[in-house]
Amino acid sequence: MDHLIAIDGGGTGCRALVATMGGVVLGRGASGSANLMTDPEGTCRSVVEAVEAAFADAGLPAGAMRRSGAFLGLAGANVSRSGERLKAMLPFSDCVVVTDSVIAMEGALGPADGVVAILGTGSVFVARSAGEVRSIGGWGFVLSDLGSGARLGRALLQEVLLAYDRVHRPSALTDEVLTRFGNEPGELVAFARTAAPRDFGTFAPLLFSFADRGDPVATRVLDEAVKSIGEALDTVKPKHCERICLLGGLAPLYAKRLESRFQHLLKPPLADALQGALALARKAFVPAGGLPAGVGHE
Repeated sequence: MDHLIAIDGGGTGCRALVATMGGVVLGRGASGSANLMTDPEGTCRSVVEAVEAAFADAGLPAGAMRRSGAFLGLAGANVSRSGERLKAMLPFSDCVVVTDSVIAMEGALGPADGVVAILGTGSVFVARSAGEVRSIGGWGFVLSDLGSGARLGRALLQEVLLAYDRVHRPSALTDEVLTRFGNEPGELVAFARTAAPRDFGTFAPLLFSFADRGDPVATRVLDEAVKSIGEALDTVKPKHCERICLLGGLAPLYAKRLESRFQHLLKPPLADALQGALALARKAFVPAGGLPAGVGHE
């Protein structure tokens, strides 16, 4: 192997970097959505595009990726052996595919114990204690991913329809959202029929913005989401936990809303998920002696 590749992919986008076997970053790239469960073929394209961009940024030929070891952390890689199927489609010398929560935990905690809550388009909660790792959630927004941007957006659109039908009281927020659909509930339903998780997630920031203004619908939806996050943290958190890291685009918005029992445990992450993927790539492909591992090492 000539280089290491690290990849962090989720519903919002895919990031990649290329580094020397010693871990020195040479180039970075980015591309579109990379959720293995919802779009395996699109994920493969996004991964390759992000890596090609990283190699171009490093001034390296794209063909060099075929002599590189890649460590990928991707949303949806924990479902139905999707990671194994992706590996056969990728042009790398060797690769490891894990769920994105694994690389996020490595980046945020380093070698330490603690809890990581990833709160973005999807959501997942991971804890490490005395070498044992436990993960909950991350099964996709249809049945899981409570508190995620996708679930928030879907809940909001549901409230808009309930307000339109006068089952629930309308609010400034529901009026604002319906206006975006030309005040036509049928347009909203048509959007939801084909919307991907990231599409629902685009409405999540509105909830936080309107909740800060006291909007009752936004407050109700967010209160339920915060309750779900608290239940997940209580379930996954080790007895003597000293660190909780909130990650993802919604992390700073949720941090101040979590219950008081969590506030003293909140700590900033040591590094991001992409750096976590690079650290795991070095463990996977560079043996203790520091020389590149042979092809097929995993």
